[in-house]
Amino acid sequence: MDTYKQNNPGDQSVVSKMQKKYWKTKQVLIKATGKKEDEHVVASDAELDAKLEVFHTIQMTCADLLKTIEKYQQRLNAVSEQENELGLFLKVQADRGEVQIGRMIDATGKALCSSSQQRLALCTPLSRLGKELATFSQRAVSDTLLTINQMEQARTEYRGALLWMKDASQELDPDTHKQMEKFKKV
Repeated sequence: MDTYKQNNPGDQSVVSKMQKKYWKTKQVLIKATGKKEDEHVVASDAELDAKLEVFHTIQMTCADLLKTIEKYQQRLNAVSEQENELGLFLKVQADRGEVQIGRMIDATGKALCSSSQQRLALCTPLSRLGKELATFSQRAVSDTLLTINQMEQARTEYRGALLWMKDASQELDPDTHKQMEKFKKV
C-alpha cells in the first residue's frame, strides 16, 4: 500500500480495511493459540525478543526488590525494638545486682541500646533507596511497558500484513495485471 493511503485511513476502501483487520486478527489468533509462526519472521525478531526478556526481568526484579526492602525495614525495626528493650532491661537490672556483675550488665545494656540505634540509622538510607526504586519502577518501567505494548500492537499488524502478502504472493501470476495490482495493494 502506498504511504499516503496508510497515513490517511479515510481514503482506504472498506474492503481494504476489512482485509487488514482480517489478517491482523488471524495473526492475533496464531499468537494466542501458540500456532507455529513463520520461522524467518520469528528469527528476524530474535534480538528484539531478547531485549524484551531483559526488560521483563528488570520489571520483576524491581518488584521483588521493593518487597524485599519493605520486609527488611520491618524486620530491622522489630529487631531494633527488641534489642533496645533488652538493653533497657539489662540497664535496670544492673542496679539490682552485685557491683562487678552490675557494671558488666550495665555495659551490655548500653551496648545493646547503642546497637539498636545504629540499626535504626540504616532505615533512612534504606527508605531512600526504596523511594528511588519505586520512582524508577513507576516511571521508567511503566513508560517502557506502554511503549512495548504499542510496539507489540504494531508488530502484530506488521506480521498480519506479512501473512496477507504471503497469501497474495502464492496466488500471484506476474502476467496478470489485476493480480499484480492486488499484490501492490497489499
